[in-house]
Amino acid sequence: MAIDHYPPLDQQQIDHALQQLALQDDDVARGLALVGTPPPRIRPSGFPTLLSIVISQQLATSAAAAIRERVEGLLGEVTPQRFLDADDQALRDVGLSWRKIEYGNGLARAIDEETLDLQKLRELSDNEAIKAITALRGFGRWSAEIYLMFSLNRPDVFPADDLALLVALQRLKDLDEKPTPKQARELIEHWAPWRSAGSLFLWQT
Repeated sequence: MAIDHYPPLDQQQIDHALQQLALQDDDVARGLALVGTPPPRIRPSGFPTLLSIVISQQLATSAAAAIRERVEGLLGEVTPQRFLDADDQALRDVGLSWRKIEYGNGLARAIDEETLDLQKLRELSDNEAIKAITALRGFGRWSAEIYLMFSLNRPDVFPADDLALLVALQRLKDLDEKPTPKQARELIEHWAPWRSAGSLFLWQT
Protein backbone atom coordinates (compact mmCIF):
# COMPACT_ATOMS: atom_id res chain seq x y z
CA MET A 1 0.00 0.00 0.00
CA ALA A 2 1.28 3.45 -0.91
CA ILE A 3 2.36 5.69 1.94
CA ASP A 4 1.31 9.31 2.08
CA HIS A 5 4.48 11.12 3.11
CA TYR A 6 2.73 14.42 3.80
CA PRO A 7 0.76 15.19 6.98
CA PRO A 8 -2.59 16.97 6.52
CA LEU A 9 -2.31 20.71 5.99
CA ASP A 10 -4.24 21.30 9.21
CA GLN A 11 -4.54 24.46 11.29
CA GLN A 12 -1.33 23.78 13.19
CA GLN A 13 0.63 23.30 9.96
CA ILE A 14 -0.88 26.42 8.40
CA ASP A 15 -0.17 28.56 11.48
CA HIS A 16 3.45 27.38 11.60
CA ALA A 17 3.98 27.92 7.87
CA LEU A 18 2.60 31.44 7.94
CA GLN A 19 4.68 32.34 10.97
CA GLN A 20 7.73 31.34 8.93
CA LEU A 21 6.53 33.32 5.92
CA ALA A 22 5.94 36.38 8.08
CA LEU A 23 9.59 36.26 9.12
CA GLN A 24 10.65 36.21 5.46
CA ASP A 25 8.12 38.64 3.96
CA ASP A 26 7.06 41.91 5.60
CA ASP A 27 3.93 42.08 3.42
CA VAL A 28 2.77 38.72 4.75
CA ALA A 29 3.47 39.87 8.30
CA ARG A 30 1.32 42.98 7.79
CA GLY A 31 -1.44 40.96 6.14
CA LEU A 32 -1.52 38.39 8.91
CA ALA A 33 -1.91 41.13 11.49
CA LEU A 34 -5.03 42.29 9.63
CA VAL A 35 -6.79 39.06 8.59
CA GLY A 36 -5.20 36.31 10.67
CA THR A 37 -4.49 32.78 9.51
CA PRO A 38 -6.90 30.97 7.17
CA PRO A 39 -8.67 27.71 7.99
CA PRO A 40 -7.57 24.46 6.33
CA ARG A 41 -9.25 23.16 3.18
CA ILE A 42 -8.73 19.42 3.41
CA ARG A 43 -10.55 17.21 0.92
CA PRO A 44 -10.45 13.43 0.60
CA SER A 45 -8.40 12.04 -2.25
CA GLY A 46 -10.01 10.07 -5.05
CA PHE A 47 -12.56 10.23 -7.85
CA PRO A 48 -15.23 12.35 -6.08
CA THR A 49 -12.80 15.18 -5.42
CA LEU A 50 -11.28 15.08 -8.90
CA LEU A 51 -14.77 15.11 -10.40
CA SER A 52 -15.67 18.02 -8.11
CA ILE A 53 -12.68 19.95 -9.46
CA VAL A 54 -13.94 19.37 -13.00
CA ILE A 55 -17.42 20.55 -12.03
CA SER A 56 -15.98 23.69 -10.40
CA GLN A 57 -14.05 24.83 -13.46
CA GLN A 58 -15.17 28.32 -14.57
CA LEU A 59 -18.15 28.34 -12.20
CA ALA A 60 -19.05 30.37 -9.14
CA THR A 61 -18.70 28.42 -5.90
CA SER A 62 -22.44 28.36 -5.25
CA ALA A 63 -23.29 27.17 -8.76
CA ALA A 64 -20.67 24.41 -8.62
CA ALA A 65 -21.95 23.26 -5.22
CA ALA A 66 -25.51 23.03 -6.53
CA ILE A 67 -24.44 20.92 -9.51
CA ARG A 68 -22.31 18.65 -7.31
CA GLU A 69 -25.30 18.05 -5.06
CA ARG A 70 -27.49 17.12 -8.04
CA VAL A 71 -24.81 14.82 -9.46
CA GLU A 72 -24.52 13.09 -6.09
CA GLY A 73 -28.30 12.69 -6.00
CA LEU A 74 -28.27 11.13 -9.45
CA LEU A 75 -25.40 8.74 -8.85
CA GLY A 76 -26.09 7.85 -5.22
CA GLU A 77 -22.45 6.95 -4.66
CA VAL A 78 -19.93 8.96 -6.66
CA THR A 79 -17.69 6.25 -8.13
CA PRO A 80 -16.04 5.87 -11.54
CA GLN A 81 -18.30 2.96 -12.46
CA ARG A 82 -21.51 4.75 -11.48
CA PHE A 83 -20.47 7.79 -13.50
CA LEU A 84 -19.71 5.64 -16.54
CA ASP A 85 -23.02 3.82 -16.15
CA ALA A 86 -25.02 7.06 -15.92
CA ASP A 87 -26.84 8.26 -19.01
CA ASP A 88 -25.11 11.30 -20.49
CA GLN A 89 -28.41 13.12 -20.95
CA ALA A 90 -29.23 12.54 -17.28
CA LEU A 91 -25.88 14.07 -16.35
CA ARG A 92 -26.63 16.99 -18.65
CA ASP A 93 -30.05 17.43 -17.03
CA VAL A 94 -28.50 17.86 -13.57
CA GLY A 95 -26.27 20.66 -14.83
CA LEU A 96 -23.07 19.22 -16.28
CA SER A 97 -22.03 20.61 -19.63
CA TRP A 98 -21.36 18.15 -22.45
CA ARG A 99 -17.67 19.02 -22.21
CA LYS A 100 -17.54 18.29 -18.48
CA ILE A 101 -19.41 15.02 -19.05
CA GLU A 102 -16.67 14.12 -21.52
CA TYR A 103 -13.99 15.03 -18.99
CA GLY A 104 -15.75 13.08 -16.23
CA ASN A 105 -16.03 9.99 -18.41
CA GLY A 106 -12.36 10.23 -19.32
CA LEU A 107 -11.40 10.56 -15.66
CA ALA A 108 -13.62 7.64 -14.65
CA ARG A 109 -12.18 5.40 -17.38
CA ALA A 110 -8.60 6.35 -16.48
CA ILE A 111 -9.18 5.37 -12.85
CA ASP A 112 -11.18 2.25 -13.73
CA GLU A 113 -8.48 1.07 -16.18
CA GLU A 114 -5.70 2.22 -13.82
CA THR A 115 -4.05 4.45 -16.38
CA LEU A 116 -4.33 6.99 -13.55
CA ASP A 117 -3.17 5.25 -10.37
CA LEU A 118 -4.53 7.28 -7.47
CA GLN A 119 -2.42 5.47 -4.89
CA LYS A 120 0.77 5.94 -6.89
CA LEU A 121 0.09 9.68 -7.12
CA ARG A 122 0.85 9.91 -3.41
CA GLU A 123 4.42 8.71 -3.93
CA LEU A 124 5.21 10.91 -6.93
CA SER A 125 6.97 14.25 -6.70
CA ASP A 126 4.82 17.36 -7.16
CA ASN A 127 5.89 17.75 -10.78
CA GLU A 128 5.38 14.06 -11.55
CA ALA A 129 1.92 14.07 -9.97
CA ILE A 130 0.96 17.20 -11.90
CA LYS A 131 2.16 15.59 -15.12
CA ALA A 132 0.10 12.45 -14.44
CA ILE A 133 -3.09 14.42 -13.75
CA THR A 134 -2.70 16.88 -16.62
CA ALA A 135 -2.33 13.95 -19.03
CA LEU A 136 -6.12 13.63 -18.64
CA ARG A 137 -8.28 15.65 -21.00
CA GLY A 138 -9.86 18.56 -19.16
CA PHE A 139 -7.27 18.75 -16.38
CA GLY A 140 -4.91 21.70 -16.62
CA ARG A 141 -2.19 22.68 -14.22
CA TRP A 142 -4.63 24.58 -11.97
CA SER A 143 -6.81 21.50 -11.50
CA ALA A 144 -3.80 19.34 -10.71
CA GLU A 145 -2.35 21.83 -8.24
CA ILE A 146 -5.68 22.18 -6.42
CA TYR A 147 -5.79 18.39 -6.00
CA LEU A 148 -2.20 18.31 -4.76
CA MET A 149 -2.89 21.03 -2.19
CA PHE A 150 -6.22 19.90 -0.80
CA SER A 151 -6.15 16.12 -1.26
CA LEU A 152 -2.48 15.09 -1.31
CA ASN A 153 -1.44 17.55 1.42
CA ARG A 154 1.45 18.98 -0.58
CA PRO A 155 2.90 21.91 1.40
CA ASP A 156 4.62 23.85 -1.39
CA VAL A 157 2.08 24.43 -4.17
CA PHE A 158 1.05 27.79 -5.63
CA PRO A 159 -1.73 27.62 -8.27
CA ALA A 160 -0.52 30.68 -10.16
CA ASP A 161 -3.26 30.42 -12.80
CA ASP A 162 -5.90 31.18 -10.18
CA LEU A 163 -7.34 34.65 -10.83
CA ALA A 164 -8.27 35.25 -7.20
CA LEU A 165 -4.70 34.49 -6.09
CA LEU A 166 -3.27 36.91 -8.65
CA VAL A 167 -5.62 39.71 -7.58
CA ALA A 168 -4.85 39.09 -3.91
CA LEU A 169 -1.11 39.07 -4.61
CA GLN A 170 -1.46 42.38 -6.43
CA ARG A 171 -3.09 43.88 -3.33
CA LEU A 172 -0.60 42.31 -0.94
CA LYS A 173 2.39 43.61 -2.87
CA ASP A 174 0.73 46.95 -3.77
CA LEU A 175 1.35 46.40 -7.49
CA ASP A 176 0.03 48.71 -10.19
CA GLU A 177 -1.19 45.75 -12.25
CA LYS A 178 -2.23 42.19 -11.66
CA PRO A 179 0.86 39.98 -12.11
CA THR A 180 0.99 37.28 -14.74
CA PRO A 181 1.24 33.69 -13.48
CA LYS A 182 4.96 33.73 -14.31
CA GLN A 183 5.48 37.00 -12.44
CA ALA A 184 3.47 35.70 -9.49
CA ARG A 185 5.62 32.57 -9.19
CA GLU A 186 8.72 34.76 -9.19
CA LEU A 187 7.27 37.13 -6.58
CA ILE A 188 6.56 34.33 -4.11
CA GLU A 189 9.50 32.07 -4.89
CA HIS A 190 10.99 32.92 -1.48
CA TRP A 191 7.84 31.53 0.17
CA ALA A 192 9.13 27.99 -0.45
CA PRO A 193 8.64 25.50 1.13
CA TRP A 194 5.38 26.99 2.49
CA ARG A 195 3.63 28.12 -0.68
CA SER A 196 0.45 26.11 -0.06
CA ALA A 197 -0.17 27.97 3.19
CA GLY A 198 0.69 31.20 1.40
CA SER A 199 -1.95 30.40 -1.20
CA LEU A 200 -4.56 29.80 1.50
CA PHE A 201 -3.59 33.11 3.07
CA LEU A 202 -4.00 34.98 -0.23
CA TRP A 203 -7.43 33.46 -0.82
CA GLN A 204 -8.47 34.84 2.57
CA THR A 205 -7.22 38.40 2.00
